[in-house]
Amino acid sequence: MLWQWGAMQAMTSIKVLKTVEEKCGAEGQKLVLDSLWQVGYDIGRQITENTRVPDDMSTGEWVSFYATVINRIAYASLESALVDSEEKVSFHIDWRPHQDHYKPFDCRVQRYFVQGMIDASTDFMKSQGREKVWNVEFKSPIPAGAETCFFTMEKGGPDQKRK
Repeated sequence: MLWQWGAMQAMTSIKVLKTVEEKCGAEGQKLVLDSLWQVGYDIGRQITENTRVPDDMSTGEWVSFYATVINRIAYASLESALVDSEEKVSFHIDWRPHQDHYKPFDCRVQRYFVQGMIDASTDFMKSQGREKVWNVEFKSPIPAGAETCFFTMEKGGPDQKRK
């Protein structure tokens, strides 16, 4: 039942975005995407609330852990995570609940939720004295026929354009 409820919510978000884009154009699209970002930011804030990064945990390890929390708890997705180096982590989404319902372009809904969560984590890390900027790159999507959704996260500079 919970899966059905989640599927209904996910498909509703996509339908709302498409309908608003159709009826209101770019301004409507921005309104919906900003709303998705705000929800994502709140989720990310709740994930990190009343926590701290252990002194012996590298920033790369923490970024990988945070991505796992997002993937496995917020998204109920199965993943394979890798800490490639202190400056790069990656993960495969091996299975996600809505993969049979999404079309490739529908993933943009998730992109704005996740952007909010990443921005919340960046603010959290600054409060922990770790001010590195991380970029996320989406390498392959299941809805486009890939076996997994594959992402990399790499350390970037504060003046570098985000990917």
